[in-house]
Amino acid sequence: MMALEAIFGFIFFFIPFLVVVGIPLLLATVKIVQEYEKGVLFTLGRYSGLRNAGLNIIIPVIQKMQIIDLRIKTVDVPKQEVMTKDNVPVQVNAVVYFRVVDPEASVVKVLDHIRATSQISQTTLRNVLGQSELDELLTEREKLNQALQQIIDEHTDPWGVKVSTVEIKEVELAETMKRMMAAQAEAERERRAKIIHADGEFQASERLAEAGEVIGRNATTLQ
Repeated sequence: MMALEAIFGFIFFFIPFLVVVGIPLLLATVKIVQEYEKGVLFTLGRYSGLRNAGLNIIIPVIQKMQIIDLRIKTVDVPKQEVMTKDNVPVQVNAVVYFRVVDPEASVVKVLDHIRATSQISQTTLRNVLGQSELDELLTEREKLNQALQQIIDEHTDPWGVKVSTVEIKEVELAETMKRMMAAQAEAERERRAKIIHADGEFQASERLAEAGEVIGRNATTLQ
């Protein structure tokens, strides 16, 4: 009887211990990596390889695994105050598309590769557009997009991050500059209208002169 009581007492003690300690230990041992992810494994603090999609077993305490998403991500670059090469203040924002191509570098070489990519994108946006004139910013946006992509990609390459596309979204001008550009456009339209009108007058005068010459050479025509 005493033996049975001891057994039951052990069981009643062991079950709560298993729930409190065993389940968390099991969860720490089993890691599931999705198809679009890679597991970066560290053993006693040292990088010890990558783990592919599926069920992965690690040794708790001794090993640690950080899971990295390999899908394309987007970062919205907030509006940046930029002074163009011809001294025009503008506000510009953009979007950056990138993905991790080297999971090890994205963990070992940089603390937060997403935040780091966002910060370098903001700096590059200000620097590149600050070397461009306003007309170039408004009419040659594709060229600037390619320049931004190349420069940002060069900075993020050591982090295992590939920048595939950069798109300038909006270019906002100050209200005074908008009014100046509208006035300039209106003046340009008036100039063109005057040129067209003057060309018409000139062509009409040429026709009258030609008619006068014909009449002067032929008196019968005049009669």
